[in-house]
Amino acid sequence: MPYTGARGGVVRPAGEQRTGTSLADLLERILDKGIVIVGDIRVNLLDIELLTVKLRLLVASVDRAKEMGIDWWEHDPSLSSRARAEVEAAEQRDRLEHDRLAEENRLLRERLAALEAAAPAARPLGGRPTERPGETGEGGQEG
Repeated sequence: MPYTGARGGVVRPAGEQRTGTSLADLLERILDKGIVIVGDIRVNLLDIELLTVKLRLLVASVDRAKEMGIDWWEHDPSLSSRARAEVEAAEQRDRLEHDRLAEENRLLRERLAALEAAAPAARPLGGRPTERPGETGEGGQEG
């Protein structure tokens, strides 16, 4: 059984061989190749599914994950300053577009008000004229 020596190093008894790999070697292999751990948790009561939790865990290096097409951290604004800048730029474009549309709407309302003021006898939108040809204003027919 190994024990710690006076200088803090691990001292092994004379006949003991070091077998296996170190934790660093194991971690390097896992990150290089990648490992997927999958699990589902289901809670049922009398054959009624109350809760389902699906767990998927991928342990891999960033380079290996990119090779597999996984790069969500590059597009998450809470993790990437580049993604955060893109979101802020998109929000600024949206504000400018909103302001442009509001100004255009205001100008169109003014134009409509001016047109309505210039032609007061025009019938309202979607309305009917008060009289039809061949009818009198009293609802009877000409005769």
